[in-house]
Amino acid sequence: MNSVTVLLPARARFGGQRFGEAFGRRLGRADRSVEAADQAARAFDILPRGWPVAAVTRQRDAGDAAHAAWLRADPAYVRPDINGARLLAYGQALALSERDSAALLPALRPLFGDAGFPIDAPSPSRWYLCLPREARLPRFASPEQALGEDLFQHLPEGDGAEGRRWRGLLSEAQVVLHNHPHNAQRIAAGLAPINSLWFWGAGVLPDHVRSDYAEVFSDDEALTAFGALAGVRAEALPPRWSGGEGAGLFDLRAMRDLALVQRDWLEPIGQALDAGAIDRAVLGFADGERFELARSQRWRFWRKPLRALLDAEPAQ
Repeated sequence: MNSVTVLLPARARFGGQRFGEAFGRRLGRADRSVEAADQAARAFDILPRGWPVAAVTRQRDAGDAAHAAWLRADPAYVRPDINGARLLAYGQALALSERDSAALLPALRPLFGDAGFPIDAPSPSRWYLCLPREARLPRFASPEQALGEDLFQHLPEGDGAEGRRWRGLLSEAQVVLHNHPHNAQRIAAGLAPINSLWFWGAGVLPDHVRSDYAEVFSDDEALTAFGALAGVRAEALPPRWSGGEGAGLFDLRAMRDLALVQRDWLEPIGQALDAGAIDRAVLGFADGERFELARSQRWRFWRKPLRALLDAEPAQ
């Protein structure tokens, strides 16, 4: 069966933007439900359960993830403000090169090596700590959760020794990076300094990753890494929807312009539904709202159009 699933940001991220009349009518006639918010993770059957991003991206980057547990320690830019500090950028957003990792990693290796967690960077934007498989760890927030927010609300959680240990390692790493002369060169070149790390994605390589999707398209490196491990086609997101065979997953969670989403993705998908080229389409929002579209819904004349995403559920 040909089908399309589109992952979208939380509805509130689109603010007051509204759908056009035709697509609002189509959306009003759709089947609407609410599910658990983590729609991306449900794209895969993972055993043991979890979302071990570090191990899965490490396997894609270096092919050696099976022997240890892994933790991402991505380079980050934190800016102090009057109330504390905010995470403003990490990883790829910092325009990193191998020159950056070659300059900064030697200064960090003694700190993490003495702790028993060797650090390396098979990719300039993805840095890793190698951990014992049985390592006990606090809870780490993903960078997407913390981006733009107060850093201290998202530090490694836990009141015990492990939480204190990882908060201490982060603080020491920030001192090393803040004092490193390479950051002065980055600033002189108009680039943000690398003055912190972001720990996240801890875990071991899963024993089993499968997906019902034949294709996964995303600019989220974690999603495509899980897709690759599941043995499906996993590539960067194209500029617009142009069809496909089988079940396809398209990740638009980074988009904020509803007009572009509608023009380049939702309307072409609706036209394919009308033509019978696909059997169904699912729109999954990051806040858990879910719309399932099918050709047969065009006969639901009694349903009111849904123009605003935060409108109440339409009457049956």
